[in-house]
Amino acid sequence: MFARSASATSPAARTLSANDATWLVVGLGNPGAKYAATRHNVGYMALDHLLAENETHLEPVPGVKANVAVAGDVAYLRSTTYMNLSGEGVAPVARLLGIEPDHIIVIHDELDLPPGQVRLKLGGNENGHNGLKSITEQVGTRDYIRVRVGIGRPTDRQPIPEWVLGVVESSPELDEQIHLAAEATQLITKEGLSKAQNQVHSRGRR
Repeated sequence: MFARSASATSPAARTLSANDATWLVVGLGNPGAKYAATRHNVGYMALDHLLAENETHLEPVPGVKANVAVAGDVAYLRSTTYMNLSGEGVAPVARLLGIEPDHIIVIHDELDLPPGQVRLKLGGNENGHNGLKSITEQVGTRDYIRVRVGIGRPTDRQPIPEWVLGVVESSPELDEQIHLAAEATQLITKEGLSKAQNQVHSRGRR
């Protein structure tokens, strides 16, 4: 099973400057053990997988509400705020690195996709997702890349906040979906969005 750690920070601080990376990958979620295994934290789960694959770890950035790791030409970010303030960590790091919005990749939970499915797109509405709303507000545009990890909608009258903050059960299917989200992110950084979409979307529901 993939790790669902709420944080993986080192006590050392990381300084960032332009040209340290050409891509910024953001995993959305809420910090703390209370939220670690919830549907809203699938972005964290995919980011954990990417960090493990790259044998790197997150470090705090002085004066910024985010923890960051850099591997090759990719910076990986987890905000230290709650979901609805995610942009307060993302925008300053993007500015420090000199990364344009179309090279920011945000991995997030998506109500309008079924569990198991992963889809990629550039821009579009936030569809009520508070993490995306915050990033749009702070970055100043919707034109960043999204890796949408399907969590589906409740089939009963359960309120949406309860659903997204509910625990997602460990399973091989969830592991496969998290792996696919991480793989999709890497494809974008190596081959571009269009090629990544062709490869990932052709697989259908995983």
